[in-house]
Amino acid sequence: MGKLHLVSLGCNKNLVDSEIMLGRLQNYDITPDVASADVIIVNTCGFINSAKEESIRAILDMHEARKKGSLLVVTGCLMQRYREELMKELPEVDLFTGVGDYDKIDEIILKKQNLFSPDTYLQASEERVITGSNYHAYIKISEGCNQKCSFCAIPTFKGKLKSRALENIVDEVQKLVKKGYYDFSFLSQDSSSYMRDHAVSDGLISLIDAVEKIEGVKTARILYLYPSTTSNALIERIIASPVFANYFDMPIQHASEKMLKIMRRGSGAARIKELLNLMKKAPGAFLRTGVIVGHPGEGEAEFDELCAFLQEFKFDRVSAFAYSKEEDTLSYEMEQVPAKIISKRLSKIEKITRAAIEASFAQELGQKFIVSLEGESSEGEMFYAAKKDIWDKDIDGEILINESDVKELEIGSLYLCEVTDVVDQKLIAKIIKKAK
Repeated sequence: MGKLHLVSLGCNKNLVDSEIMLGRLQNYDITPDVASADVIIVNTCGFINSAKEESIRAILDMHEARKKGSLLVVTGCLMQRYREELMKELPEVDLFTGVGDYDKIDEIILKKQNLFSPDTYLQASEERVITGSNYHAYIKISEGCNQKCSFCAIPTFKGKLKSRALENIVDEVQKLVKKGYYDFSFLSQDSSSYMRDHAVSDGLISLIDAVEKIEGVKTARILYLYPSTTSNALIERIIASPVFANYFDMPIQHASEKMLKIMRRGSGAARIKELLNLMKKAPGAFLRTGVIVGHPGEGEAEFDELCAFLQEFKFDRVSAFAYSKEEDTLSYEMEQVPAKIISKRLSKIEKITRAAIEASFAQELGQKFIVSLEGESSEGEMFYAAKKDIWDKDIDGEILINESDVKELEIGSLYLCEVTDVVDQKLIAKIIKKAK
């Protein structure tokens, strides 16, 4: 049927949707060469300004590079959010679709017709083509969001929370295990609200119970916990699990009580710190968070409070974002913090986050632990890349392997390694032996 080139932008939730589209288009040969592709798909992100700009650039770049007679298809969040405007302003694009029709992408291409279903697509048991790994897969557990954060427009184009049936999730994991996958990251916009649309307050505990029973799952983690829907019982269940790592990914967005109220986060500072301290007590705990700098209402006192907390608590990883003024949000109409001030504050926060990462890495020096071997590193062919088994596959960095006592190394296999050095926020390690 020809060649297909797909660009997946934004978060790993988008990546899952892209993999579903690949599952529907398996008659095509995947090509990295845009110029040779018969069909080009851009799965866009529409979350914040920088992501929107990246999506538009990607669309125009694909058009510039494509061959005559090829089909350029644009889908995803940006398309859903700005449907009318983009269809008028992008004559370069042949076909448009939104976030409701990933499982119909083959029909859209065949019929050469735009399609915008009214509801957000919720995965059931569709087959995916996993990309980028022969052992790890992301598993999306819900769509949409019921939270009312002041800065976020996602509920306006993704809709209310819709949880996947647990049996569908279990079925997907079982099928992937049979294909050789053993490591899984469960994610959604608000993972700790899973099954709350069905009046179940701690649905993630049921998910953990079910996944633990699947033979062949070696490691798992949960991404994107939300403070107001994360219970002590959930944290304790993760800690007790022999399969789910003590990996806690909870974006707090701020540490100031005043700012948490303005942001409509649903939990106060005391409760957030209670949850974080409970997580931190877990053996071998790994804590990741995200914060927003320069949200309307943030004065110097509130910013200083955030800085002080980040320095004191010492997360393993911190993602810091400059506030982005988004249409259809509560903060859009608020008095804005000047861009110069936001930029200055972001620079200060980034220094703190770099220090946090360096401190986290320094603790690993001389340690021995299990890693998965990824392949060639970002530093080139002089090193193999590896991931600590607790880390998420894409966002937590890589370990550079420059020595090995094992002669024949296998990509995707687990090995015991020892960290020998830390250089420029990179761990250098030696493989000692293959893990069981």
